[in-house]
Amino acid sequence: MENRKRTPRPKQYEEQVINIGRVTKVTKGGRHFRFSATVVVGDRKGKVGLGTGKANEVPDAIKKAVSAATKNIVNVKLVDDRTISHEAIGVRSASRVLLKPAVKGTGVKAGGPVRAVLELAGVKDILSKSLGSNTKINMAYATLEALRSQKTIEEVAKLRGKKVEEI
Repeated sequence: MENRKRTPRPKQYEEQVINIGRVTKVTKGGRHFRFSATVVVGDRKGKVGLGTGKANEVPDAIKKAVSAATKNIVNVKLVDDRTISHEAIGVRSASRVLLKPAVKGTGVKAGGPVRAVLELAGVKDILSKSLGSNTKINMAYATLEALRSQKTIEEVAKLRGKKVEEI
């Protein structure tokens, strides 16, 4: 076998760490610490994914979270490559996130994990509001759920059995 250097593949998705938590397991020998990481990955062009990982070291936990996130990528349908088509509420546990489409030039009006998910999905103009629990992980998943529930005008017309012009 030849001893060739492996050329690293260019990164397909950008990644952003949302949360790193220290998890403790208490055993009779004492406390056992591990780290959990929540990471969002996206290409800023309509693809976004969310994943969590747990390991003894932070970098390993992040690596696991990134691989989990790339496995469950969601396609987000954007209008004019900048906003969503309609209002949506995403729910995960007690967290509820309201997403509203916004006019051009508004920017991403969101904070924390919601902003991270929206930016990596490629949304440029949007309004958001947290309506329930502010747990970072659940808010991120609720945002992803709201994005997943988006339907284009064509899909709505097809569901109702009408033409796009009628809607």
